[in-house]
Amino acid sequence: MKKRYIIYTPAILPLATHVGASVALESHLYDFSYQVYQERSERIRIESYYFRTQFELSDTTTLKFQYLRDAISGASPSGVLPDSSQSFLTELEDVRTGVMAAISHQFGDHSVEFEFSRSSEDDYLSYGFALSDKWELNQKNTTVTYGVNYVDDKVAVLGLTDQDKKSYDLFAGVTQIIDKNTTLSINYTLGYSEGYLNDPYKVIQRNETITIPGIPPISIVNVYKENLPDSRLRQVLQLEGKHFFEKADASLDVMLRLSKDDYGVFSQTAEVDWRQAIGNSWEINPFIRYYQQNAADFYYQTLNNVPIVNPPGVPDGSGPNYSSDYRLSSFNALSLGLRVRYQINENVAMSAAYEHYSMTGQGSAQAPSQAYIDADIWTFGFNAKF
Repeated sequence: MKKRYIIYTPAILPLATHVGASVALESHLYDFSYQVYQERSERIRIESYYFRTQFELSDTTTLKFQYLRDAISGASPSGVLPDSSQSFLTELEDVRTGVMAAISHQFGDHSVEFEFSRSSEDDYLSYGFALSDKWELNQKNTTVTYGVNYVDDKVAVLGLTDQDKKSYDLFAGVTQIIDKNTTLSINYTLGYSEGYLNDPYKVIQRNETITIPGIPPISIVNVYKENLPDSRLRQVLQLEGKHFFEKADASLDVMLRLSKDDYGVFSQTAEVDWRQAIGNSWEINPFIRYYQQNAADFYYQTLNNVPIVNPPGVPDGSGPNYSSDYRLSSFNALSLGLRVRYQINENVAMSAAYEHYSMTGQGSAQAPSQAYIDADIWTFGFNAKF
């Protein structure tokens, strides 16, 4: 049976935007990347293929296109405890395909871009739209970016008609050139999601007793589907600074991201990248990223001793809410990695990267240690510009 699974690991997702990404806008630009994400202990494996292309249709108009394919297999925690009579891991298999097209046009000091995206899985279909503007001020020393995103999802849930999920994001940011070698930026995103926000394959257990007259009580373990709220409001603030060291022919990139939502989750991400040029052809980029979050207000390992009389068979988001999904627990994550880029000639370059990602529970609201992951991520890229 094929099952859908989405990995919510904020420390991993930015990788695809670094490796294999082109560094300059040219008339024609092509980029291919292949990534393997492998969790240890025979957990989730994802093989991803990305193809990106970019064309300058004129001096003021640019067209972008991206295609991706993810093949997902392995096992993921179901939400019950490791020593339960129920299965701790759920086998899964799925394929996700996605396309994105964007067109941008320069209007004086403004560069306006419209983006359309579509992503599909066996039981998931998503359409996205985005509109943004990049406004250059102060003799191009200051850049203001702002825009809006809208995503419309359809989720297939066993026993129900297809469920709707909608997401809206407003974002704005400012990048300031401090001197010829230094830039600072600040970005803020306000997002809101509504509709079916549950993962239909996540459950939570409760120890219960069946009482039948004339025989001793029978202890059983029941499982119930998680019940997340039917809306989520989130805020993200990101600060970033970049500095180029001329004597070392290297640059330092430092980023801090703070995120908060009305689930009660507050997270912090800090990342440091060092980009070192070696000769005219090589670039070496070691990086470290640290992520930390507290648990959602409604995270529980089990429903034991939680004052809920009859959990609904088909949760609809109304309270009380509960989930044992380890991604909503209290944990930290550390990523260590290295990216390497080789410029073959003026038009062609190759890249490779390795990242090790490790999660650890913390505090009283952590999940069982077996739920957290250690993963290795390998990425290989090839790009050309003409």
